[in-house]
Amino acid sequence: MVEKLMADSFFNMKSSYELAMERLNKTAPTVKLTDAQKKQMAELDSQYAAKIAGREIALGGEIAKAADDFEKAELLRQQLVAERKKLQAELEDKKEQIRSRK
Repeated sequence: MVEKLMADSFFNMKSSYELAMERLNKTAPTVKLTDAQKKQMAELDSQYAAKIAGREIALGGEIAKAADDFEKAELLRQQLVAERKKLQAELEDKKEQIRSRK
């Protein structure tokens, strides 16, 4: 009898991960997206991946041309990083707008 109680309690114990997820769901419940929202977000991902790739190609060519001038090449690399961050922030803002729609 005691062994059965111990075995049952062992299998019913929750991991730290499970407990943390329960607390998280209480404070910030997960939002279920509709199929239309998922499609919109996938389209945004595709559009912004293309925009980022376009900037990487354009600035990558300029960086290659400026290989002799370290300072100019470094400025172009920083510009690329800044533009990538800006586009990713725009993407996240648009995704958040989609998530907030019901």
